[in-house]
Amino acid sequence: MTQLHADLSLPADVATEALPWDPSPAPGVHRRRIERHGDEVARLTSIVRYAPGCSFPPHTHGGGEEYLVLEGTFSDEHGDHPAGTYVRNGVGTSHAPFTTDGCVILVRLWWMHPDETTSCVVQATPGVLHDSPRERVSLWAGDGPVRFDATGGLEVFVLDGHTASHPRGSWLRRPHGELQLQPVGPVRLLVRQGHLKAPPELPA
Repeated sequence: MTQLHADLSLPADVATEALPWDPSPAPGVHRRRIERHGDEVARLTSIVRYAPGCSFPPHTHGGGEEYLVLEGTFSDEHGDHPAGTYVRNGVGTSHAPFTTDGCVILVRLWWMHPDETTSCVVQATPGVLHDSPRERVSLWAGDGPVRFDATGGLEVFVLDGHTASHPRGSWLRRPHGELQLQPVGPVRLLVRQGHLKAPPELPA
């Protein structure tokens, strides 16, 4: 599979919790694929589930790596990252991740520009998690109607709760315009804005 919701000019809605868990080449690691563009090197977004005791060989992030720990604890030589940890590993960084008790992460690869080379780790509390001229990532929490500006691109992932039209685990992309959501009770949303104005180029 080389193309999945790869046209960034089109809106997309994915109910990720309805997707199958596909095995990866690594034992004990399964994935739900959300978007993918590319062949051997690919820009992608996916949910990855690691069984207890799984580890991944040391590797370098040629296009950067970003993830939010949804369940359990994801670890590497730099520390333990429990549920609710938001991590950005810049272009050229490397690590050897593992999990003791198992975990689930929402991960994006090859979405960083070459000049983003540092790493950061923050606890995902309501507010802005990352802000740059190219994109803003934030955590929104509430229980009332909300409207997001999609100028320059918008992605929303429903972390907890549900809206009138989107269950928990929904991933939404809007390339322009706006998105209005009506939560049904308290919800938490991971929100990304502006990142589609000038996405990074993939290597030829």
